[in-house]
Amino acid sequence: MYIDIVPNRSSPPAVLLREGWREGGKVRKRTVANLSGWPRQQVQALRRLLKGEPMVSAREAFRVDRSLPHGHVQAILVALGRLGVDRLIASRPSRQRSLVLGMIAQRLIDPGSKLACTRSWHNTTLAQELKVQDADVDELYQALDWLLARQGRIEKKLAARHLREGCLALYDVTSSYYEGRCCGLARRGHNRDGKKNTLSIVYGLLTDRQGRPVSVQVYPGDTGDPTTVPDQVDKLRGAFGLRRVVLVGDRGMLTQTRIEQLRAYPQLGWISALRSGAIRRLMDTGAIQPSLFDQQDLAEIVSPEFPGERLVVCFNPLLKEDRRRTRQELLAATEKQLQKVAAAVARRTRRPMSQDEIGLKVGKVINRYKVAKHFELTIEDGRFQWRRDEASITAEAALDGIYVVRTSEAADELPRDDVVRGYKLLGQVEQGFRTLKGVEVRVRPIYHRVDDRVRAHIFLCMLAYYVEWHLRRAWAPLLFDDEELSQDRQQRHPVRPAEPSASAQRKKSTRQTAEGLELQSFPTLLESLATRCRNTCSVHGLDDGRAAEEGDYTFECLTEPTTLQARALELVELLPGSAQ
Repeated sequence: MYIDIVPNRSSPPAVLLREGWREGGKVRKRTVANLSGWPRQQVQALRRLLKGEPMVSAREAFRVDRSLPHGHVQAILVALGRLGVDRLIASRPSRQRSLVLGMIAQRLIDPGSKLACTRSWHNTTLAQELKVQDADVDELYQALDWLLARQGRIEKKLAARHLREGCLALYDVTSSYYEGRCCGLARRGHNRDGKKNTLSIVYGLLTDRQGRPVSVQVYPGDTGDPTTVPDQVDKLRGAFGLRRVVLVGDRGMLTQTRIEQLRAYPQLGWISALRSGAIRRLMDTGAIQPSLFDQQDLAEIVSPEFPGERLVVCFNPLLKEDRRRTRQELLAATEKQLQKVAAAVARRTRRPMSQDEIGLKVGKVINRYKVAKHFELTIEDGRFQWRRDEASITAEAALDGIYVVRTSEAADELPRDDVVRGYKLLGQVEQGFRTLKGVEVRVRPIYHRVDDRVRAHIFLCMLAYYVEWHLRRAWAPLLFDDEELSQDRQQRHPVRPAEPSASAQRKKSTRQTAEGLELQSFPTLLESLATRCRNTCSVHGLDDGRAAEEGDYTFECLTEPTTLQARALELVELLPGSAQ
């Protein structure tokens, strides 16, 4: 018997089970069954059986012993190589360097504690690729100590790559909460995470004008933002050897006191902004008048109160409306709470509340929304009244939509529009903080007890963000990110609201790339890459002349990449060498 496939001119071929024999020198055959309706796999199996081949199930002949996610590991390790992060950390290969690279990659794959790291990187091919399968948590702590000792040299290399004489350097400070009370850096201060009753740690991030991280420095949790500025000046001029830099910091960072200190370095420029009190004084003296914005939305002025400075006054009508609406909402929310206090006072008729009792209740609510200055309060024994201070509200409303950017740079060095654009680049540092604290790197919670381990942990997270910064730009065609944003920042109007590019609008409407692939977020793209696995397989029952005691034949193979995975890996390979 045999399988015969008979072609048909206008229909699929017929698959027939036939029997053949010779009779009188002629070949005779007859059809036993029509198998045209059988699945192809069953037809092939019957054909092998008719040929006398041994039949075994796929499970008996071939087995996948283990599958480890590999695609995202491959992409990150290729990026580390293309960016030269290994050479940044140390010029020669070493066990410590491999452990540090592993911890950097793990923070992008699945951030967690160092103990969790030694467990998690065995669930991917990361430990195999870096040959650190036998590492324990104590070795990781030692590698952190080794990394911290090299932080100054690494940051100096990063500065040489990304900072130049006369460039803009962006700087801002944030804080993260700390779990526990054992670390000397953890103190009660301004907690930007909004987590109550926890200690904090402060750290400042220095980047180039594109927001690419160059340096990070950790401070005790009760450190004020402005007091960190001198350290950055010393670092820029001393460690990095830059004489001419323009430092960009917000108005809470570059205060008047810090600016006076910066004047001691004539080659060091700065860009910052005025606080509301200073803007109000400029309006009171007539330096800023509403007529300035009749035909334009920004104007450059001078004031004897700020000698040697250029002041660029900006007016944004959308910002004005937003501040007006927000103020009204906060005032209404505060009045609602004050009404509850007044009702409680009115109910106490038999034993009226004392002035002190009322004051305590009012004090708990009046500053909740930061509008206490807009209320006039009357507190007496058994009596509580309030009313809005309309004069205060009107005075504040006069500043709505107005902000003033100040700089030490001359007009021929930095045009008026570029002064405002330079200040707005601080949003790049804010994006860095969001990434560090978000699901991508997750700098918090911080569990380390030793001060230097906390510093090493923050620095490790900065290096992970450095890698992600470049990966996001390499993968921009596959992400929802605006691919033209960097160029638009240098050209768009400095005051008007930013508009997404045409390509970004098309992405949002179609949710597809130009190649027809589904758009991704950074985490979902890593998850998609992780589905490409390294499979350890074994085949047994082979008749290849080997002795039976050799056991099964084992080999490794990678899952074939999808179109999305292949494109993502291709884009990583295009990263500029050494992040130039």
